[in-house]
This record gives sequence, structure tokens and C-alpha cells, in this order.
Amino acid sequence: MKRFTQGFYAYAFAMAVCLAAVGVFLLITPQSRTEHIPEVDYSISLANLRRAASYQVWAPERVPAGWVPTSSRATDEKGTATWRLGFATAKGPDDKRAHAMLAESNEKPAAEFANRLANTSTVTGTVRIGGVSWEQRVREDKNQRSLVRFLPDVTLVVTGTASWEELSTLAGSLRQQEKVTP
Repeated sequence: MKRFTQGFYAYAFAMAVCLAAVGVFLLITPQSRTEHIPEVDYSISLANLRRAASYQVWAPERVPAGWVPTSSRATDEKGTATWRLGFATAKGPDDKRAHAMLAESNEKPAAEFANRLANTSTVTGTVRIGGVSWEQRVREDKNQRSLVRFLPDVTLVVTGTASWEELSTLAGSLRQQEKVTP
């Protein structure tokens, strides 16, 4: 009895029993290989923002097939209305998704809002999307690309790890929403 409770062989035997138990557990536990991305309905956030914001809200009219809205948060604090709407893009050729986010706000100064969301104040170029000009910004160390548009009453930032093409698609899908009166 002593040989199973003391010494190297007892330790090795106990480890073997533990590893065998873990192996059996892994074999009988169901494993899911399918991707699960939580999807949100952003219509309530959008409706609340359309009522609360002092500006006409911009929202995507239609996003590409395979895009999943993953987050939506609208806030209205001291007259500053902000909306952040996140998407997981469709799977690319490498079978991976990227992330894209629309952020809009009437926060002043507008440049501070844009710089914070883009994680940089450096403009690397401009691009025309849907007939309007957007600033391009890149933060290489975070693999983040951003499109910024300053309007008189609101700042729009489309940002994320998505490609320029995907970000441009999201920016091009934005349509001004009618103001809802409370």
C-alpha cells in the first residue's frame, strides 16, 4: 500500500490517472467548430438617438451580405449625442472576419472626437465616397484604418480593422435619417 502513496512512482501514477481523466472528458464533451457571433438589433438605439439628437442621425441603409451587427450604443449626455455601431464583416478569402464601426457625435470640438475614435490625428489622404470627401487615417500599430467626415452639426467616423474597401462600403451606405419628434 505504501508504494502507491509515496515516491516518484506514486507521483507518476497519480499524473497518469489525472491525464486519463482529462482525456476521457475531452473525448465525451461536445466540441463546436461553428462560429458564433452575437448579433444585436440596433433599431431601438437608432430610434432613441433620432429622438434625442439635436442633429439628423446617419445610419447604414444596407450593409453587404454576411455582415453582422455586433454592438450598438447610443448615449445622450449634456446635449452631446453619440452613437457607436459595430459590425463583423463578411468572411474574407482567409476565412476570417474583420471589424468595422460607425461612430457619430455632435461632440465639440469635433476634431477631438475624430482623433480619439481614429486613434490618430494624422490625415494620410482623402477619398471620395458617394460624391463626398472623407479623410483617411491609419494607425499601423493597431491595424486600424479610419474614414472621417466633418459636417456642420455632426462628425462621422468609420473605423476598424476592415479593409479600405469594406470601410468605404459602410461609409457609402450611410443615409441621413429623419428627425423623430418626441
